[in-house]
Amino acid sequence: MRIILASSSPRRKELLKKLFQDFEILPAKGEESATSKNPEEIVLELSRQKAEEIQSLIPDSTDYLIIGADTVVSLEGNVLGKPADEKDAEKTLAMLSGKVHQVYTGVTLLFSQNGIHKSISFAECTHVTFYPITAAEISAYVRSGEPMDKAGSYGIQGNGGRFIERIEGSYENVVGLPSAKIYQVLKKIGDFALRF
Repeated sequence: MRIILASSSPRRKELLKKLFQDFEILPAKGEESATSKNPEEIVLELSRQKAEEIQSLIPDSTDYLIIGADTVVSLEGNVLGKPADEKDAEKTLAMLSGKVHQVYTGVTLLFSQNGIHKSISFAECTHVTFYPITAAEISAYVRSGEPMDKAGSYGIQGNGGRFIERIEGSYENVVGLPSAKIYQVLKKIGDFALRF
């Protein structure tokens, strides 16, 4: 069976290693577009788009599991994606300072084996509380370059973790892939857990 991660994220790759020793990375390259403004619906829609793009490249006769994922940060109902530039990153971090925000990761699993096809999508939400952070701290962090490819302009697993007071929910969800939830969902497909 081909196990395919439809993402080039090094963080998702590391998290998926907790579930599978061998898998392929085929990042989706299509233009992402969500029709919803709701963060949970956005990540579900985009994770499905990514997984289905890769599915369209796989021969029908192949057994596969394709994993698509998308993560957004939401503050007071407003979705904060990856920063456009350093100024945008600084603005985002200033908004998060001293507040609670939500991190949503949507996952779509497309499974095909022996002519049986399954499609499962779910979204995980984690509440993250930031300590108050100063303008100087924000500026220094942005200059490090770490925030520039991350939703919400920070990486919890990197130096951005120093700003976090607490989280409620899955830590791995904030990193970008709720692997424990994926494991539980795959167990319900049948004997899939035995393949890990």
